[in-house]
Amino acid sequence: MVKIRKTMKLSLRRFCGTNIMMRWACIVMALGTPNYVSHASDRQMTANHVKRPNIIFILGDNHNAQAMSFAGHPFIRTPGMDRLARQGIFFKNTFNTTSLCSPSRASLLTGAYAHRHGVMNNHTPWTGQMPTFLEHLSRHGYATAFIGKWHMPGEGLPEMPYLDLFVSYTYREGQGAYFNCPMIVNGKPTPSRKPYITEEITDYAIEFMLANLVKPNAHKKPFCIYLAHRPGHPPFQAPEGIVGMYAQADVKSVLPKNTDPWWYGKTDGNVFQGVMMGSYFNNYRKYCETLTAMDRDILRLLDKIDEMGLKDNTLVIYMGDNGMQWGTHDCHGIREPYEDSAKLPFIVRAPWLVPDPGGQRNQIALNIDIGPTLLDIAGVPVPAEMDGKSLVSVLSDPDAKGRKAFLMEYWRYYPENTPSYRGVRTEKYKYIEFERGRSPWLFDIQRDPGELDNLYDTREGKKILPELRALLNQYKN
Repeated sequence: MVKIRKTMKLSLRRFCGTNIMMRWACIVMALGTPNYVSHASDRQMTANHVKRPNIIFILGDNHNAQAMSFAGHPFIRTPGMDRLARQGIFFKNTFNTTSLCSPSRASLLTGAYAHRHGVMNNHTPWTGQMPTFLEHLSRHGYATAFIGKWHMPGEGLPEMPYLDLFVSYTYREGQGAYFNCPMIVNGKPTPSRKPYITEEITDYAIEFMLANLVKPNAHKKPFCIYLAHRPGHPPFQAPEGIVGMYAQADVKSVLPKNTDPWWYGKTDGNVFQGVMMGSYFNNYRKYCETLTAMDRDILRLLDKIDEMGLKDNTLVIYMGDNGMQWGTHDCHGIREPYEDSAKLPFIVRAPWLVPDPGGQRNQIALNIDIGPTLLDIAGVPVPAEMDGKSLVSVLSDPDAKGRKAFLMEYWRYYPENTPSYRGVRTEKYKYIEFERGRSPWLFDIQRDPGELDNLYDTREGKKILPELRALLNQYKN
């Protein structure tokens, strides 16, 4: 207990120094940690006991769904995600609804398809026309924090008065910098405190948890933290101790079997779908290094949750904003509607809810399902305007019925070359209609997971097309 108190005091010192209320919180800490810390981990938690759990939602960037060691990647090391998967559930079939950063992030926050929330590409601005799940939680008594990468178009950072803490950056159009990135804390420019960006924002998350923990019981609230990391967005830069970790890794071992050998042999200057590639091997190794750097701080955060006695009543989720193609169909990027772009890593740890920790779910899950799921777990009504569905039943029952289909949509913008498209993905089929005369796609995903055999003009395809077109028209209307 003494060790926990010392750790908390040290972590709080800088956070508390500039804020009167936080200084007061530090005094409370000095007087003694509430019994809540010492006894929470001793309680046997069940679904009936945890009515309003703490929530930590961790978001990665451009994270290929297979780039985790527990998922079978041949060389990447992700002990933090491995622990989450071992203690929670891995959703094997998780997708974004618009395979692009800004629309996907807006869909995560609002629980809505892009054509409804309005952020349709990386240039259409965030308007705040639809409330976020953070706002809903705040209105129902949660302490809320947005920490890290905002990365949605518009002038600077938006006003979000319902947030207790808003930490982000506007450098490089919202991308931030990997090293020595200045922050904006509740609207105030603030110098960086840690050299590497994942350490910086993880510190803010830990400090927010600690500050909430030391509040008097009468003022204590459950908290929700949205923690958005920069890795693996180019340029891929890892910190000391991780740089060069995969210098000898066999990158060919992760190349899709349908990749043309000439493609990965190219060096600086090759462009695919508007993205400047550079050397495939070097970029991929560096990409994996940044994911490992992020994972290191995920592990640090999990350790801190355990130290504070919060594990049994804190929901922890890791998800990517979109996937990443690394050579599939000779493409690099995130915009094409191939599985590698649309598929997301998604791990959930909820000890009181999941009966089979270490298991996986095969039901379809979407980025738009995050908002409804978090609200449902928190006991907050899910608004009708959310297109997503709660995954609570799937989390608590491996055999629960899941979603049967969803809409895939994308809006072209220059200079990127990927045309606009709309389509449907079912458990078995993917049907995509493109603009500008590009031939439609129809793949049997179960039989052809590499999406190599387009059935659109085949006898088999013509049999299933009417049903898929009718389903797509339902989404259009």
